[in-house]
Amino acid sequence: MATDAEYQARIITYSWDDLMILWSEIKAKNTSNFWDEGKALEYLVLRAFQLDGSEVAWPYTVTIQDKVVEQIDGVVYTDSLACLIECKDTTKEVNIEPIAKLRNQLLRRPAAAIGSVFSCSGFTEAAVTLTGFVAPQTILLWGGKEIEYSLTNKCICKFLVKKYRICVQKCIPNYDITTEISS
Repeated sequence: MATDAEYQARIITYSWDDLMILWSEIKAKNTSNFWDEGKALEYLVLRAFQLDGSEVAWPYTVTIQDKVVEQIDGVVYTDSLACLIECKDTTKEVNIEPIAKLRNQLLRRPAAAIGSVFSCSGFTEAAVTLTGFVAPQTILLWGGKEIEYSLTNKCICKFLVKKYRICVQKCIPNYDITTEISS
């Protein structure tokens, strides 16, 4: 089992092309023995943001009185947005539980912070519907198709901003960025 420092040291050597290869392995559920369950997706998402110019806070824990109270998959800072990241590499669509967990994490942070949940397999209809009602917290949903689209286009920061703006304007937490015309 690798440490967070070892994961970070490895992923920061990855280029966009390397991320595409890792993404293919994640989809095939065939990542190398180096990546423990779920870790490859966490670090892939953060590295994509970093390659696209975001400042990244790598996975970490929050402790209160020597007790771990939160495990954060990462944070990205881009275009005046501060976004907590939650990643789910599961074969089934994600239900509301990780979204509710992220909402609770956001409740303990400044009101301007938003969240994004990345899921290889997408989200249940109930999760999408309920995510629209977690206000005042903003949580954006990213499916596998959008992860791949971001990697292919070597662009994820602009898509985060677009998803955020659509959510503000139209209350759509799962706006599909693959409908955008790439530049």
